[in-house]
Amino acid sequence: MTAAPTAPAPGDHGAPGALGALGELTGFRVGVTAHRRATDFIAALERRGAQVVHAPALMISPVAEDTRVVEDTRTLLAHRPGIIVVTTAYGLRRWFEAADAAGLGEDLRDAFRAARVLTRGAKARGQVLSLELEDAEVSEDERTSSVVDRLLADGVAGARVAVQLHGLTDQVQLERLVAAGAQVDTVSPYRWLSADDGERLPGLIRDVCERRLDVLTFTAAPAVDSLFSTAQEMGRYEDLVDALRTDVTAAAVGPVCAGPLLEVGVEPLVPERYRLGALVRAVCTHAVEERTLVVPTRHGTLRLMSTGAALEGVFVPLSDAQVAVLRALAAHPGAVVSRGQLLSAVPGLETEHALEMVISRLRRILPAPLVATVIKRGYRLDP
Repeated sequence: MTAAPTAPAPGDHGAPGALGALGELTGFRVGVTAHRRATDFIAALERRGAQVVHAPALMISPVAEDTRVVEDTRTLLAHRPGIIVVTTAYGLRRWFEAADAAGLGEDLRDAFRAARVLTRGAKARGQVLSLELEDAEVSEDERTSSVVDRLLADGVAGARVAVQLHGLTDQVQLERLVAAGAQVDTVSPYRWLSADDGERLPGLIRDVCERRLDVLTFTAAPAVDSLFSTAQEMGRYEDLVDALRTDVTAAAVGPVCAGPLLEVGVEPLVPERYRLGALVRAVCTHAVEERTLVVPTRHGTLRLMSTGAALEGVFVPLSDAQVAVLRALAAHPGAVVSRGQLLSAVPGLETEHALEMVISRLRRILPAPLVATVIKRGYRLDP
């Protein structure tokens, strides 16, 4: 789970007899770039049968390394802001934990009670309420730009505005406030740091470029930027973006996270509710409805996924070569597919003997005689 799996060599067979009940994500590979809450996210995907490749693109800085938040809080308290903008629930909680530890918690609560508080979304608003503070205004689309739009519409000339940042500074929105005449203080309860150990993220990028993943998930916009930056260093940026535009589905937890993907022409899957649980459900729906090839046969319904096949709800893991052969046959059920066509459909498979070995192993693994030989012509899926 913590490292990119090694691809089976062309012609290698899956685990014979490794049959199991069909989960929504059984047979699919899902990449996870998250660091915070990654354990819960991965567990939810794996419970549904996914094979997960985890390579955190960024990590949140340890609390001990962020002593500056206390200094920024002292500055904010001295300035007594009239407006406070809260961008994330986690950041607000961490901010108050640091303030309480420094003996500034009550002063910070007083500052919140005296100010107009705006939040970037429902979770941040919920955190405000959980701290027993006054209710806050909320931006329904969960964008900092929408909060700033509201403030600029009301007028901020001469106002002291405090903004809780969320990992990376949103310089554009801060500049909009300053240009409108506001005096702006910022507090960063956490920062994003590189989480790569030198191997996992490049391995994940190779998996995407080689189309070995079905879905690549993102839970924070900075993780997208980190992935792109690493791909640039590897010389695989164009390959990565091309894969995400075509064969590998990108999935983002919300519109802010989706932003860097949209900027390069990648249309990500985004759930209606911007939560991890909703992202899991969206990935499940996409896998079942968009990435499963369903073929009726006389032996029952055959479903083809990226790592195997299911016949009447029983899953059989297959090698990449076996999946490619079965897909090529399933694309023309009942029709003859020549050996040359099958060789072209399987990357790395070069000889008819190698093809025969793949098909022989495939026949042994499948629970029914689905692949028939047409002498001197090729093979066909026996529907």
